[in-house]
Amino acid sequence: MADTRIDRPEIPKGYGVRSDSELLTWADVEARLVASRHYWLSTTRPDGRPHVIPRWGIWLEGVFWYDGSPATRHARNVRHNESCALHLESGSTVTIVEGSSRPSAPVVDSFGERLSAEFRRKYAELGYSPAPESCSDEVAGGLLVMTPAKAFAWSRFFPRM
Repeated sequence: MADTRIDRPEIPKGYGVRSDSELLTWADVEARLVASRHYWLSTTRPDGRPHVIPRWGIWLEGVFWYDGSPATRHARNVRHNESCALHLESGSTVTIVEGSSRPSAPVVDSFGERLSAEFRRKYAELGYSPAPESCSDEVAGGLLVMTPAKAFAWSRFFPRM
């Protein structure tokens, strides 16, 4: 998010951030996205019904890279409607990213190595270790990329009773 703007979200009366000094920076949010191992991806089926699925993926160069067969429901959904949301698994240290997702263009040069190395770093112990060529073949296989448009994040919740 090159033109990142930090702003107070619109929150109903009775909720909220106590002061602007408590707003998170984009660096704080991005650090959460990089460190996470488990993400929840929400897409929309062609008939308008929601679909949510856990995904493994990596946050690299300001976007979320993940994979899945083109035949999976989430991949078919984003071919129909690119709008999606990504949520980290914590319900108390919340990070939500809204944006668009699409199949990746073929990855060229050393970037395929970088993607593969980052996937291996995070998931090899869980049995997932994609080869660089899985990211750099002519059609990029099942590699997808989510580009963020807006993010929401918080660590504390202050209801006013």
